[in-house]
Amino acid sequence: MPDTALDSLLALSHSLGRPDLQLAILGEGNTSTRLDADTFLVKASGSSLSTLTPDGVVRCYSAPLLALLDAKNLSDTDVDNALLESRVDKNARKPSVEALFHAYLLSLPGINFVGHTHPITANAFLCSDRAREFASTRLFPDEIVCCGRVSAFVPYTDPGLVLSQAIRKEVESFRKDEGELPRVILLQNHGVITLGGSPQAVEAAMFMCEKAARIRVGAAAVGDVVTLTEQEVNRIAHRPDEHHRRKALNI
Repeated sequence: MPDTALDSLLALSHSLGRPDLQLAILGEGNTSTRLDADTFLVKASGSSLSTLTPDGVVRCYSAPLLALLDAKNLSDTDVDNALLESRVDKNARKPSVEALFHAYLLSLPGINFVGHTHPITANAFLCSDRAREFASTRLFPDEIVCCGRVSAFVPYTDPGLVLSQAIRKEVESFRKDEGELPRVILLQNHGVITLGGSPQAVEAAMFMCEKAARIRVGAAAVGDVVTLTEQEVNRIAHRPDEHHRRKALNI
């Protein structure tokens, strides 16, 4: 197991799990990183992001988990057994059930890290009738730079295999419509997933998504929320200097 990959994953986990950020508490949320074409690291079930140690990380084979995404009528026991069988070390702890969507997202081109949290302010929108609006509009340039033109949106569904299948469906639809992968995936009544080629990309998208949610709350408190027009969003998304800034920030 490459120390650099594990160290990067632990650092990302500790960053997303910082208590002052209120993105995840107790065992909420999970993180992962691709190791090679066949395996990845993912947070073990019940581990805490803020205090994650090497013992709380599991190395898994991707193939058996990816195969589950095409399965139907599996019981919870079937899924649990598949998760346990996916472990490279059979003595390691059980992977989070959300390892299923981590396996899929890490199979996408250019995606090396994935983070999932339950941010308080972002979830306030995701648990409201304005959830789709939160995904499809932008307020300010840095939100576009870090989170993309729009976010993928996944309607609420049962956590576990069904959710992972829904995430794949929405990501593939997003990819077809936008011509690129999402940086942010918003899960209705659940939380936020961010993904990218580096830990910095995952952090930037996660932190900016929550900042955007807080700004929306503040804007609504003092007046009507004014979103950027599609033309304004596209202008920022395609500016050469913003592409240079993303590269410089490794996002």
